[in-house]
Amino acid sequence: MAAEQPGTSTVERVDPSRFDDAVALITGEHARTLAGVDARAWARAGARVLDAPAVFTVGTGRSGLALQMAAMRFMHLGKSAHVVGGTTTPAIGEGDVLVAASGSGSTARVVAAARTASEQGASVLAITTDPGSDLAALATEVLVVPAADKQDFDGTASEQYAGSLFEQAVLILSDALFHVLWQSSGSQARELWRLHANLE
Repeated sequence: MAAEQPGTSTVERVDPSRFDDAVALITGEHARTLAGVDARAWARAGARVLDAPAVFTVGTGRSGLALQMAAMRFMHLGKSAHVVGGTTTPAIGEGDVLVAASGSGSTARVVAAARTASEQGASVLAITTDPGSDLAALATEVLVVPAADKQDFDGTASEQYAGSLFEQAVLILSDALFHVLWQSSGSQARELWRLHANLE
């Protein structure tokens, strides 16, 4: 590691133009990736969410965090929404929906949850980069995100670290799905806000 030059602060050693370049890189990757998403598949997924008695989400790491945000938005729509692994998460049942995210489609915990959900008669919405994966094979609807998974180190699908592009796309796409469902419902923002947490 190069020694810090005398009189040079940490802030001065971080080039602001590199930050601008990073923003341009990330937003550019988003535009290319999201342009390759099948909107009809997401619309079908949205219809299943609306029809489901309850919606569950499962993912690990940053993908799981993105789906926790999606679960909150499903709750704002008035859905019974749960995050798998939560202490008050009930059993999934027939007619329910499991939204499962795994870039590789092979994350053991996510695949196991999808298998259980399928066996219980629930629909599985699989968000993944690999339509031929174990997760996709269990899915009612496969939502393919044309991005790199976290173990794709050659940089051809994304110049970002690990699965960053996929994880970001999960958040953006789930927010887009929420927006479509919200606008279709005719509800006003004030109506959704009444369901927002008041124990914070």
